[in-house]
Amino acid sequence: MRTIRRALVALGVAGVVAGVLRVRGTGGTPPQRGGWRELTADDLRVAPGEPPS
Repeated sequence: MRTIRRALVALGVAGVVAGVLRVRGTGGTPPQRGGWRELTADDLRVAPGEPPS
């Protein structure tokens, strides 16, 4: 009986933590600038591992 009670308490605590994380979220707002842009031929000539210019 004690094992079942401990399991239920553990599930309850996990549920509360999950609920708080879901409601609270990670914070911040998504970026309002940037996004998708059309690629040019120069964008495709970048060597692997190098940042685009």
